[in-house]
Amino acid sequence: MNEEKVGFLKEKAKDVRKNLLTMIYEAKSGHPGGSLSAADIFTALYYDELNIDPKNPNWRDRDRLVLSKGHCCPVLYTVLAMKGYYDFNIIHTLRKNGSILQGHPDMHKVPGVDMSTGSLGQGLSVALGMSIAAKRDNMESRVFAILGDGENDEGQIWEAAMSAAKYKADNLIVIVDRNNLQNDGCCTDIMPLFNLPEKWRVFGWEVKEIDGHNMEEILEAFEWIKTIKQKPICIVANTVKGKGVSFMENVVAWHGMAPNKEQYEIAIREIEGVK
Repeated sequence: MNEEKVGFLKEKAKDVRKNLLTMIYEAKSGHPGGSLSAADIFTALYYDELNIDPKNPNWRDRDRLVLSKGHCCPVLYTVLAMKGYYDFNIIHTLRKNGSILQGHPDMHKVPGVDMSTGSLGQGLSVALGMSIAAKRDNMESRVFAILGDGENDEGQIWEAAMSAAKYKADNLIVIVDRNNLQNDGCCTDIMPLFNLPEKWRVFGWEVKEIDGHNMEEILEAFEWIKTIKQKPICIVANTVKGKGVSFMENVVAWHGMAPNKEQYEIAIREIEGVK
């Protein structure tokens, strides 16, 4: 493993966390918990794995990313801004009237957003359609779908999962952000998912379980997906909701609550490693 690359990505992930929290704090609205839990994954995707071109967001042969858990768009908006898809200062307009950056991503307004999302459960079906179309058109493009673990309660997820196995969609990669919390409480209490990796396996997927905050494991998983043929791929990433901010970690209230000034300043110091 390239230690320099890993170190670079870890520092970028800190910036992602600080920027998404700044957006939510300034907007006084948003979803910090699930955005923070996905920050390491998004950093690795956009800074190392995805075949994309920020100067040409609609490039035909690009990899696609569908953020099925669309309410966690602050992490997506942040990496797109940091990669140069649009003026970085636009992040300060989150949820403001007239801004392109609203509470759920809009593919018609935000450069780099491949699908408008928000209704949980629908993103995987769209991602599957994209992957089938890419194969039909002999494109090298891959499609990544980012799901919340609570979102796996939705029946449409499993309809799409069955279809992906039938069509041998090996250019489709699901990443489940398994932070164990959803809007109303613990996922186990709301609707038990039992052995989630095994559930995806019996639906016909190739599955790997990782620590979603371990950059080395994330990068190793991205190398592993390149070896899989004739099966769709699922990475179950075990994460911590609110990761990086002590008072947000594993606290369900931070699913959809903005920090006040004091909380924001403490959070930024913690992410920077300043006591």
